[in-house]
Amino acid sequence: MSITIQVSDLQQGYGRTIVLKDINLTVHNGEILGLIGPSGAGKTTLVSTIMGMLRPQKGNVTVLGQPMPNRQLLGKIGYMAQTDALYSALTARENLNFFGVMQGIRAKPLKKRISYAAGIVNLTADLDKFVKDYSGGMKRRLSLAIALVSNPELLILDEPTVGIDPELRQQIWQELHRIAQTGKTILLTTHVMEDAEQSDQLMMIRKGAAIAQGTPAQLIKDYHVKTVEDVFLKAGRNQDAHITND
Repeated sequence: MSITIQVSDLQQGYGRTIVLKDINLTVHNGEILGLIGPSGAGKTTLVSTIMGMLRPQKGNVTVLGQPMPNRQLLGKIGYMAQTDALYSALTARENLNFFGVMQGIRAKPLKKRISYAAGIVNLTADLDKFVKDYSGGMKRRLSLAIALVSNPELLILDEPTVGIDPELRQQIWQELHRIAQTGKTILLTTHVMEDAEQSDQLMMIRKGAAIAQGTPAQLIKDYHVKTVEDVFLKAGRNQDAHITND
């Protein structure tokens, strides 16, 4: 099994402010990694560094065997941001077509990819509506479709299920597992514990540090608790106790 993401001894920050410290992470192809943690913990900074939007202050980040940043790899990464970057004056189909063309997809396969991506997020009937008339949840679904349209080797999703109803969330997760089974790698950030439990591997980040890593089942066993949420709470208390003792 080959490695898609390798993060080694990463320290990241802005100026003198350290946002992440001593982050080590390995994600293989076909795995779904969930990053969980409170707002401001450093999840988005880690995602930005993995994507090559930020250069590591210290340590190394490689994606698909290449050191990051590497602009040539961006075409192999599908990205769904936490805030929707959509053209509201265009229809959903026009948005999908625009982003597909930007990623170099030819017209004939792009038409099929748009149909596929729209079907996954249940937007087929609304493709020709203007995005300005979309609800917040529909915009999130369209952002996910845009991330899927290029059939990327690495899919990075920042809070993908916010504003999405439980039935559609289940449908999306079925497709994410199917995508992973084809050998694609998925990295997602989430506050939703149900999403965290669906992931193959978890990294819990708090105050810029990785406080727990492993499979959901192993973490629950190791921390002698019943849920992933309990793992996070107990690991957080352990971190606070360690900081106090230091």
